[in-house]
Amino acid sequence: MANRIDNTFTKLRDQSRKAFVAYVAGGDPNFDRSLEILHALADAGADIIELGVPFSDPMADGIVNQLAADRALKAGMNVPRILDLIRVFRETRETPLVLFTYLNPIYAYGYEKFHEDAAAAGADGILLLDLPPAEELANPDFTHGEGLHHIHLIAPTTPTQRKTTLAQTSKGFIYALSRTGVTGGHMAPSESIGAQVEELKTITDTPICVGFGISNAEQAAMVASKGDGIIVGSAIVKTVQENADNPEVAQILKKFVTPLIEATHSAS
Repeated sequence: MANRIDNTFTKLRDQSRKAFVAYVAGGDPNFDRSLEILHALADAGADIIELGVPFSDPMADGIVNQLAADRALKAGMNVPRILDLIRVFRETRETPLVLFTYLNPIYAYGYEKFHEDAAAAGADGILLLDLPPAEELANPDFTHGEGLHHIHLIAPTTPTQRKTTLAQTSKGFIYALSRTGVTGGHMAPSESIGAQVEELKTITDTPICVGFGISNAEQAAMVASKGDGIIVGSAIVKTVQENADNPEVAQILKKFVTPLIEATHSAS
């Protein structure tokens, strides 16, 4: 069975459209609202959803995503509950899901078991934020298991040799950072995105999605015109944060992301 991520990019290429990838923290602000949010993103037209696995020390994340992970943990979320969330989502939706996580929760769960259980639940990919490429190549146990595409991050400052290794081994798509730093919408995307994407396209045919700093439709259209898609995270998580106690949070979020998704899909 083909991976949902691959199927999505094939379909988007046939339609000459760019991908909109949405990030949310799994279980934020709680299990039920998180499920409603996933449904709203899928129904709004998000092509892929990145689902953050709550972790107590998310060192690559800015304050917005750190607080989201904290809310989810306080609501009782953990790795088994994230898998439950995916299972329930899969009862009605087929939007590809990528798990956005750190090594520690996967180590505690067991690498092979996690891959097997996550794929069986309905996950399609995984992005391990703190797994160095050299360690991944030297320790296949880190990525053992069928069913999950391993997606890699590439930053503007990534050395050429490492960039080549990451690009050629990333499956599904490449997460290209528009700038360095932790996650957050406090800075606009870098103006050098076009050059970054063009360089990566000389290395690999894998789709390239650009993230970091995208928070409005104008930015979405600009960045989407440079690559194969965009990734919006902190702006989405901040919208959830600002409406966490509102029973209509999912619909509020849907209203927020719809113009960004439309701008992305219409970018050329």
